[in-house]
Amino acid sequence: MTRRFFVYPYAVWIIIFTVIPLLLIVYYSVQSADGGLLSNYKRVLEPIYLNVVWKSIWLAVQSTVMCFILGYPIGYILAGKDFDTRTFILFLVLVPMWMNFLLRTYAWLTILENNGLINTLLEFFGLEKRTLLYTDQAVILGMVYNFIPFMILPIYTVLKKMDTRIIEAAQDLGASPRKIFFRIVFPLSMPGVISGVTMVFMPAVTTFVISNLLGGGKVILIGNIIERQFLNVGDWGFASALSVVMMAIVLLSMGIFSLVDKDSDGEDQGGVLY
Repeated sequence: MTRRFFVYPYAVWIIIFTVIPLLLIVYYSVQSADGGLLSNYKRVLEPIYLNVVWKSIWLAVQSTVMCFILGYPIGYILAGKDFDTRTFILFLVLVPMWMNFLLRTYAWLTILENNGLINTLLEFFGLEKRTLLYTDQAVILGMVYNFIPFMILPIYTVLKKMDTRIIEAAQDLGASPRKIFFRIVFPLSMPGVISGVTMVFMPAVTTFVISNLLGGGKVILIGNIIERQFLNVGDWGFASALSVVMMAIVLLSMGIFSLVDKDSDGEDQGGVLY
């Protein structure tokens, strides 16, 4: 009875701040001025909005891949360092997360603008200035910078907990460092990779702040349309329909990542040493 009592506040919190808002979004999504039950969802299928959805997914995929390419080596290096060095590098990774999300993104405005740090250096070396702001690449850079800790930390955690006796056994059997990495280390780190991919892809595909600031209104993602429909246009029905579609994409992605994670676990347990 006592344990169940402590569950009630959490259940009430979830109902008030998660379940009820989700039900309201679904309710508004089927409400429209012309009375059509699915008219808002039909608008989502218009080419202009489908292109925005595809662009949001594509930029999120690119950002996730970049975070993996940069984050895995860092997590791998962290797992192999001694305590003092590891603590210092983790401190450097976590420090940006202590700052406000908007401040971190605004900082890139001063770096990427026409008279910013990068263009100033290019001009100093006699090179031509480049348009860095308000491009897809600027938005991807902002995503990578803000979300890469979510890739590093799960990978580092899994690698740190890895049983080193497996690696020692492989070395005793004459396996090369390359074979040890690709046949043992990387497969065993897949749960961390899947967690990192999930934690990066989800906020990247739904972001609107980064694209607002670094995209300057020229890079429109699905999150920007939802924000404008809610706050500027006042079409809550269409905005809610877009939100439901976005939630469906996120849930589908999570389901795919979970299946991949289960498959990788089965392969790891069944044949990582063979």
